[in-house]
Amino acid sequence: MIIIFGQSAVRIARVGRSLIKPMTLIDLANPSKFLSPTARVLPWLVGLTAILLAIGLYQSATAPDDYQQGATVKILFIHVPNTWLSMFVWGVMSLAALGTLVWRHPLADVAAKAAPRSAPPSRSSRW
Repeated sequence: MIIIFGQSAVRIARVGRSLIKPMTLIDLANPSKFLSPTARVLPWLVGLTAILLAIGLYQSATAPDDYQQGATVKILFIHVPNTWLSMFVWGVMSLAALGTLVWRHPLADVAAKAAPRSAPPSRSSRW
């Protein structure tokens, strides 16, 4: 085994084989390299999200009432995380739109088109 020290990463090569370069974060800026691992991980993340959402909704529904405000305080279990999430999504969408305008990056354009998906949570958090 031969270790070659490159500019940004350590490359490990076996004698008689090609160099193997570990994927860095900047490599994910390439759409084909980003979409390949995302396609493998996405079904697992969807399942995990559904399970955690069900657990969270169950825990918020079965939480005891507040001693002063009663059951009306339970709306905060939905309202506050929803508001935080919608503000985060709109911030990421704004940065992605900036990335689309400045660098013309195709993945930033995909992220900027997520606005219609984040609009219903932001509407419900304003009530």
